[in-house]
Amino acid sequence: KRRFDLEYAPIVKGHLQAIEPKHYSLIRQTIEDRLQFEPDVPTQNRKPLKRPVDFGAQWELRLGPDNRFRVFYTINHGSLKVNVVAIGEKRGDRLLIGGEVIKL
Repeated sequence: KRRFDLEYAPIVKGHLQAIEPKHYSLIRQTIEDRLQFEPDVPTQNRKPLKRPVDFGAQWELRLGPDNRFRVFYTINHGSLKVNVVAIGEKRGDRLLIGGEVIKL
């Protein structure tokens, strides 16, 4: 298996500030576990987005209790990099990224 390097867009730090700190290690560990190898293989909790979103993500990873957290990312196969462009929290039918409601 090829290993992908993980990169985080600078804005992601602000997205995390809207999430309770007790979840940070779970989010980081899940990203490392699920996106370093085969980030482009659809699973029950990882899938390509059907339509483009404002922040340019191509894929979504769902994780955490009740799959409430969402990690949005792009894949560069040439350089073997996964770029995490947004991290949000799903509350009911709303997705919050950086404290703002985002429409998907």
